[in-house]
Amino acid sequence: MARTNPIQFVQQTRAEVAKIAWPGRREVALTTVMVFLLAVIAATFFFLVDFLIRSGLTTVLEAF
Repeated sequence: MARTNPIQFVQQTRAEVAKIAWPGRREVALTTVMVFLLAVIAATFFFLVDFLIRSGLTTVLEAF
């Protein structure tokens, strides 16, 4: 494997970082809103599933 000196490493790293397509402010904001929205939807779904299971178990256990 070829070895590089620290100066070449820094140059190559800077060249690779320059190739990155950074997202814009609007894209970051939209993605953030979508993550929070999906988190709320998932939390609501699991709350409802938990509530239904708990209600069903309580009904069955109270019958005995």
